[in-house]
Amino acid sequence: MADREYTVARQAESTARQLQWDSRFDGEEEAAAVPAVRRGRMDAPFLALTLILLVFGVVMILSASFARAYYTMGDPTKYFIRQTAFAGGGTALMLVVSRMSVATFRRAALPLLIASVGLLAIVPAVGARVNGAKRWIDLGFTTFQPSEIAKLAEVLIFSAMICAFKQRMKTVRYGVLPFVAVVAVFVALLVMEPHLSAIVIISAVAAIMMFAGGTRLYWFALMGGGAAAFAYIALTKLQYASERITAWLDPEAVAGDQGYQIMQSLYAIGSGGLFGLGLGQGRQKYLYLPMEHNDYIFSICCEELGFIGAMLILSLFAMLIVRGYWLALHASSRFGSLVVTGLTSLLAIQVFLNIAVVTNILPSTGISLPFFSYGGTALLIQMAEMGIILAISRDIPVSRRG
Repeated sequence: MADREYTVARQAESTARQLQWDSRFDGEEEAAAVPAVRRGRMDAPFLALTLILLVFGVVMILSASFARAYYTMGDPTKYFIRQTAFAGGGTALMLVVSRMSVATFRRAALPLLIASVGLLAIVPAVGARVNGAKRWIDLGFTTFQPSEIAKLAEVLIFSAMICAFKQRMKTVRYGVLPFVAVVAVFVALLVMEPHLSAIVIISAVAAIMMFAGGTRLYWFALMGGGAAAFAYIALTKLQYASERITAWLDPEAVAGDQGYQIMQSLYAIGSGGLFGLGLGQGRQKYLYLPMEHNDYIFSICCEELGFIGAMLILSLFAMLIVRGYWLALHASSRFGSLVVTGLTSLLAIQVFLNIAVVTNILPSTGISLPFFSYGGTALLIQMAEMGIILAISRDIPVSRRG
């Protein structure tokens, strides 16, 4: 009897929420504005996939990093312990963020945009130089890239702008110029670092969100031409970019210089075979492959887990991305739907670009693999982004859940 009463109550709640959000799907009001309706549970499949990838990534950090950690710091578990601590903190942060209202994220959009622009502006002056680029701000106990905050800020501010402009997204004044202006500011600041990979990601996410928001298709042709012109200038005029193109086209020709890393990466991937050499048994991590616990950790995954293990990792990412888009389609507000679309697209783009780089499908761009690559603050931001998606999933009516 109690179960039946609970079911009836949940159905009534779902119907009430459905009626409320069907009339508010333009994004004018969010779930927090309706306190009478109790929020539901976070999406269990999305949460489970996130935690599985997180645990998988921490285990691979231990395997990939112990040789370099022992050589450079005398402690083979140094990177592993730090990443585990950040993983625990990230999980707690995700759960805290998952309980926030959608209205909170909308209010945070503009302050976060201002903060990210300010941080990017001071990077050339106070940033730590690593491998010839100033992309990091050193806090003493850790470093972080302001570009990671800029990516999140872009998703939130674009979602808010699209909801504010509504049907005016079909015009160039509202559907193109404001968004191009935001991206132009980010690009101008990122060029000074320089940080080409962040420029690519921010531009791609912007295009996806504008498309989802209703910008007319023919404007994308013009913007695509501008992006192509910028890419040509960047690749031909920036020294570090042109060197990476050369290494991409013929890594063996510069195997002792720019091509060395990609050659070692391909050796690692090729030696894994079908089933791999075994977890912890890889050879390229013994100081042969640079950045083996960071941008190129997927190469170690292939070497130790083989084709089967690599496909398992990619399948987990694919399921997480598909579930993210499913949540976007069923979100209870337009703002929530756009935010989930943007964050899921951001995840998908980063995974694709990282895999493409380590397999030499694309030139090296310095993109980490979410949940796997070493980096504490980046992991915290990624987990916060997953928390935002989970928070939005709480407002999906029971009748829409699958």
